[in-house]
This record gives sequence, C-alpha cells and structure tokens, in this order.
Amino acid sequence: MAKLDEVKEILNTLRIWLSLTIGLIVVTSSGLINRYDNGDEDWVFWSGSFLLIVLIIVIMLIIRKISSKTKEIKDL
Repeated sequence: MAKLDEVKEILNTLRIWLSLTIGLIVVTSSGLINRYDNGDEDWVFWSGSFLLIVLIIVIMLIIRKISSKTKEIKDL
C-alpha cells in the first residue's frame, strides 16, 4: 500500500506542475501578444518566444511522466 501512496503523491505533484506550466504559458503568450501589437519586437519578445517553446516541451515531458505513473498505478 505504501508504494501506491507514493506513486499517487508523485502523480499529484506532476499535475500541479502541469497546471503551473500551463499558467506560465498563458501569461507569457499574453505578454508576447501585447508586445507584438505594440510593435516591440526586441530581444524580450524573442526570448519570450523561446521560453514558450521550452515550456511546451516541458508540458510534453510532464504529460509523458503522468502517463507512465498512471500506468504504474494500474499495475499495482
């Protein structure tokens, strides 16, 4: 039973990280859209665009980890 609780706790933590990452994507993309509308395509704009790409990759990794932990729960 302890192994099941451990995996569930890891799964909950991953879900929290997924929510935080999605929130970061929303905030960053709205800031980028605002900068684009104002015509401020400087280094901040491009570094924010790079950050969005990195965050999307992080989301894919978190989803993959959530999937593996869910399958691990099924096997327990």
